[in-house]
Parts: sequence; C-alpha cells; structure tokens
Amino acid sequence: MIEELYQKSLMRLAANAYGAGKIDNPDAEGTMDNPTCGDRITIQVRLDDGKITELVHDNRACMLCQASVALLAEQAVGLDLTELEKVKAKVTDLLKNDAPVEGMPWEKLSYFEPVKDHKSRHLCVLLPLNALQKILKDHQQDEFHA
Repeated sequence: MIEELYQKSLMRLAANAYGAGKIDNPDAEGTMDNPTCGDRITIQVRLDDGKITELVHDNRACMLCQASVALLAEQAVGLDLTELEKVKAKVTDLLKNDAPVEGMPWEKLSYFEPVKDHKSRHLCVLLPLNALQKILKDHQQDEFHA
C-alpha cells in the first residue's frame, strides 16, 4: 500500500529539491506546519506587482511534501494569488474528488495521483500550496494597509 506512494517520479522530484535554499531580504515569507506528521516548510518569495519572480524553500518534511514544494518552486515564477488558488483547487480536486489528471495546469501534478487513496497524506502534498497561499494573502493585505 505505502509502496505505491513512493514512486520513482515522486522520489526524483523530491531529490531534485528545486528551489531549496534561502534568499536575502525576501518580499514575503512564511512557515507552516503539518501537525499530523510533523512536516515544516518555510517559503520565501520575491514579488513584482503581485507576481512571483523567485521562490525558495527550506523544509523538514516527508518525501511527498518535498516533491510538492520542489514542483511548486519549479512552476511558481509568474504566478499571482489568483493563479495559485486555481492550481490549488485543481490539486485538491485531484486528491479529494478523484478528478482526472488531464487538464492539470502542470504535467508533473499527475505524479501525485496515487496519493488520492491516502487521505492522511493529502495535507503533505497541499502544505506548500497552503503556505504559499497564506504568504501571498498576507503580503497582499500588508500592501493594502500600507
């Protein structure tokens, strides 16, 4: 059962660790935890007019979360909050509602299809998206009140 989660495509994505690191003086950053499994992720972004120009991450997380944040870092440049929320909705639909992988905004999201049968692992995949969504919302709110 658990072996199906640890497919080579996901392990390669996690091992690639695209975007791992830190940046000096990010425009926005945040840390989020998954209390059920202990995943912790910190994401830093640079923004230009609400669009991501750079995304880096530091994490202490399971392989699924590492793969998810690596894919997010790979695909994030150019996204704004609205576009991120569309991607997150598609991933949530894939995991929770068994939506087809056809039409996914990023081809590699199909790698996460085996996770849909493991509800306890959904948050591992969604944690980076949730963290980035909160970071962008908080930044947008800070800009509005400035």
